[in-house]
Amino acid sequence: MLAGEIAEPYPVVGVDTSALVAARLLASQRLPGLVVTDLDGSPKAVLPASEVVRFLVPDYVQADPTLAGVIGEDAADRIASRLGRATVGELLPLRAVEVPVLKAEDTVLELAAVMARLRSPLCAVVDDGTIVGVVTASHLLELMCGDPVP
Repeated sequence: MLAGEIAEPYPVVGVDTSALVAARLLASQRLPGLVVTDLDGSPKAVLPASEVVRFLVPDYVQADPTLAGVIGEDAADRIASRLGRATVGELLPLRAVEVPVLKAEDTVLELAAVMARLRSPLCAVVDDGTIVGVVTASHLLELMCGDPVP
């Protein structure tokens, strides 16, 4: 089986996309992350959903999680509004998760090896430099392990 045969349509966002748009996309489709492209459309990074959550939680609360219990709902709403003022590029960690990019003709084992090495929840599949789809780790596991558990 080849990567191009199992790649599925998947949302892709640019570094200049609103962080709020990206967060809503992650939430509404329950995605593990998004492929982020540079301004020229080439794959740049993976934005894991966990990084968006991390962006929402102020550093001082991350350092002392007990503070989360004393912050009121109004403050939580203000924290969430930060997404509306940020871009996807600003949410990427300094050491961004490299996008595993494979060619459509690469094998499933090559795909698995690259995803494992980069510890990425997804892999972009390209044909002639254009993203033709994405393979998620959960889809890959489903294919490799057979029928789902009832």
